[in-house]
Amino acid sequence: MKTIRALAAFALVVGSFGFALAKLPPAPPLTDAQKEEAKAKAAAAAALAAQQQAAAEDRVAAHYFADMKAKGKQVTPPQMAPAAAAAKAAPAKK
Repeated sequence: MKTIRALAAFALVVGSFGFALAKLPPAPPLTDAQKEEAKAKAAAAAALAAQQQAAAEDRVAAHYFADMKAKGKQVTPPQMAPAAAAAKAAPAKK
């Protein structure tokens, strides 16, 4: 009896979901201004994510070096590749 109830509930959920999706109107087309705004928001979000990633990497590296120094081990940071150093020094321009 539980199986029949579970199957009935499942069928009700799937049916109502399909009905709800069938009633949604199509999205209106974006204007050029909206496309540019969306592109700018995506670029800003990507830049923020890159800054947060770099800050997190710096915190982890500092914590690692502090732990190794506390243990008495000498650790030197590896040299950055020239391309990575140039990319970090000169952020991308719009």
